[in-house]
Amino acid sequence: NGDAANPSCSGIEGILEAYHKSLKSVQLYGPTNFAPVVNHVARAAAAVPDGSQYFVLLIITDGVISDMAQTKEAIVNAAKLPMSIIIVGVGQAEFDGKSGAGPGPGAAGGG
Repeated sequence: NGDAANPSCSGIEGILEAYHKSLKSVQLYGPTNFAPVVNHVARAAAAVPDGSQYFVLLIITDGVISDMAQTKEAIVNAAKLPMSIIIVGVGQAEFDGKSGAGPGPGAAGGG
């Protein structure tokens, strides 16, 4: 949402508003490290043990993931938390899954 002190959005409308706002202000560059942001959101999700909140992490990237091993570990560790991770590739980079970041079980197009 552009607010580092309170990076939360409320509902789908809040997610879409944050997305549209980011299109005007975010500049994409590398390296492309996902593990730190996955771990950050996972900590927030783990802090709500009663399940009263659900977290959606939307990552829009123009590059291949630079910290693939750490990102996979972070995603596995977050798998039982009330959160979803959506990664959208934009631009000319290769997003064909050859790097091992393709859809997994339960993902659209996954096995």
